[in-house]
Amino acid sequence: MTNIFPEPIKKLPQANIPLDGVTAYLSQADSHQILFMEFEKDVDLPEHSHQAQIGIVLEGKIELVIGGEKRCFEKGDRYYIPAGVTHSGKIYAGYADITFFDEPNRYKSK
Repeated sequence: MTNIFPEPIKKLPQANIPLDGVTAYLSQADSHQILFMEFEKDVDLPEHSHQAQIGIVLEGKIELVIGGEKRCFEKGDRYYIPAGVTHSGKIYAGYADITFFDEPNRYKSK
């Protein structure tokens, strides 16, 4: 996959995400995290929940089931998962996004 993020993003610490084939750069704040993510492989996301999440799709496709409703998001789309709402999905190889997590400790640096 072509790395779409410029050098200032690639200089951020990488996030320790327990998914195979993902590279994620972590921008850490006191109240939230922003991740710049790229996926080299298809990934199935099991159902889970956490604080609010907002994603902006830069490349590729992601299918999400949010609160029982299945939707597909592609380049230029954005999605919102409210706090505590269960969700699952499939991320396809070639996907990239910017994701905001409304919690400061969602992921640790590698």
